[in-house]
Amino acid sequence: MTIKTNPLISVIMSTYNDERNLYQSIESVLEQTYKNFEFLILDDASTDSSYDVLKQYQKLDNRIQVYSNNVNKGLTKSLNILIQKSKGEYLARQDSDDKSLKERFSVQIRYLTERNYDLCFSRAKIKDSRSTMPGLSYYIPTNIAIRYKNPFIHGSLMMKRSILEKLNYYDENFYYAQDYKLFSDAVISNCRIKYLRTPLYILNIQNNISTLHKNEQKYFANCVKKGLNP
Repeated sequence: MTIKTNPLISVIMSTYNDERNLYQSIESVLEQTYKNFEFLILDDASTDSSYDVLKQYQKLDNRIQVYSNNVNKGLTKSLNILIQKSKGEYLARQDSDDKSLKERFSVQIRYLTERNYDLCFSRAKIKDSRSTMPGLSYYIPTNIAIRYKNPFIHGSLMMKRSILEKLNYYDENFYYAQDYKLFSDAVISNCRIKYLRTPLYILNIQNNISTLHKNEQKYFANCVKKGLNP
């Protein structure tokens, strides 16, 4: 696949020791029906073969750009590094242990370009389950839900670069819950947010950050709710 000089969408993904899931995650992006994107992936000093997997894919598709950290810097800083290197007018997130359904980019970019939304999310199917996230909480108005929890699925995010710049990117004081902080700031700033009822994302809830670092996530999330810096 040949990338255009100025791709409309920049897909950003940071990975750490996730060699088992990388193949499916990357393939789900490359198989999108919407093609005008670049795909920036950063290996955050993995100790498994993740970086080797990324280099293999880089040879197969020139939309993929691979970067690496010499030391583990965490998701927040890694995402900001990728954003600075990206070119797209719109930014899409993808987590390295999740998958995007084929129509995801096509659907989301229409809401951002044709209907002028600032951020667009979708619900997600839970991997190896019939359940969908969020469940009933999806129906709670965003400005109310975000006071109590993060109602959005980070990996399903697509947003305008200009809005991210206005919000000063991901707050690097938040090693965890950086997504909650960003989304809370977006709601406070009255950004136009579209949350799609149809699931366009497949979420792997086994051994993800929320599971492995539950207490840390809770601490940083409480800081967001109280308007405090960690």
